[in-house]
Amino acid sequence: MTDPADPAADPVRRWRRLVDTGTAVLLDGFHALKHAVRFGADVPVAVTADREAALALADDLAPDVREPLAALLAQVPRATYEALVPRPHPTAVAALAVRPPREANLAALARGPRRAPVVVLDNPRNLGNAGAVIRLAAGFGATGVVTTGTLDPWHPTVVRGGAGLHFATAVERLDVEELPPGPVFALDPDGDDLRAVRLPDDAVLAFGSERAGLSAALRARADHLLALPMRPQVSSYNLATSVAMTLYHWSTTGFGEPA
Repeated sequence: MTDPADPAADPVRRWRRLVDTGTAVLLDGFHALKHAVRFGADVPVAVTADREAALALADDLAPDVREPLAALLAQVPRATYEALVPRPHPTAVAALAVRPPREANLAALARGPRRAPVVVLDNPRNLGNAGAVIRLAAGFGATGVVTTGTLDPWHPTVVRGGAGLHFATAVERLDVEELPPGPVFALDPDGDDLRAVRLPDDAVLAFGSERAGLSAALRARADHLLALPMRPQVSSYNLATSVAMTLYHWSTTGFGEPA
């Protein structure tokens, strides 16, 4: 039996202690927690204002992780739950996970031969877009997602947008000169039509920022410039849409199967 005097027995005290370390990743909502558990994240604490409803969701949507979720989820008063998160989620579920070691992610990005590309977001600005890209990359089985610039790819808003799928791929921030090995295919309006190019599995697929496009450093590093098909007078696609189109093209023309 757990000792009530032990701080670890109180999920709220455990939560606050983990937040104080500065290394915890907020999993915001049932689906983020579900994906994190499914892909092996270390989740020391999870809380909900409605445990019965959360486990009913698990029964319906994620029976494969229902047992570990039942062991993790602690019921707390709604006011307590709302005090722990910046913005309450409709599922009234939140958890803290341990961020994967940077060394492990870097090793995964550098490991060869790769069976799936690495996606690079060059100086992204929108946290939600970055999260959507990570969710896409995980769905396609990409080796990882790298960001350059100042945006933190593990920011809570990015993790929320990624629905916890940061734990299904390698996510890191690197400088351009530190990019993983492999031919760099950078998306640019002046590039060759994507549809005429076969993307290899070890490709590094680079996308410029939402406003400025590719940085000079990334453009200089690129081995190939590619353009997405686009109707004249249409300015651009959303970043996540561009990544989705490119990954789909790879999945239908690449040399192998996604990892």
